[in-house]
Amino acid sequence: MSRMTANVDVQVTFDCADPERVARFWCEVLGYVVPPPPEGFASWDEFGQTLPPEQRNSAFACEDPSGKRPRFYFQRVPEGKTAKNRLHLDVRAGAGLVGEERLSTLQAERKRLEALGATCVRVMEADEINESCIVMQDVEGNEFCLD
Repeated sequence: MSRMTANVDVQVTFDCADPERVARFWCEVLGYVVPPPPEGFASWDEFGQTLPPEQRNSAFACEDPSGKRPRFYFQRVPEGKTAKNRLHLDVRAGAGLVGEERLSTLQAERKRLEALGATCVRVMEADEINESCIVMQDVEGNEFCLD
């Protein structure tokens, strides 16, 4: 069995209908930024105008400004989302908090994300085993958890 190097980068890729819209949503959620446009272009819009119409907004990306977290890449696909995600992101807004303080923090983040276009699916309050979390959907219905 071969060993992979310990320094492997990870990119998270989303299939979606509107790559720029979804990317900008996740920029706001995670504090990510849109990378600069290609050299010679003042903006991504300017760059997009050089592409054939069918290629415009076919892909978009966002990155952690510190470079520590994975890059997110969004690619347009023709089919819509039809089933529950097999993989989802946990947005760790309440890490280290417990009880009412945790739930209150998660609810505040929920309101902020709903203002950006997210939808709350369900609030799962703490029980004897698990702390509270909130199941959400992004602007195209991809599930994620506020944890």
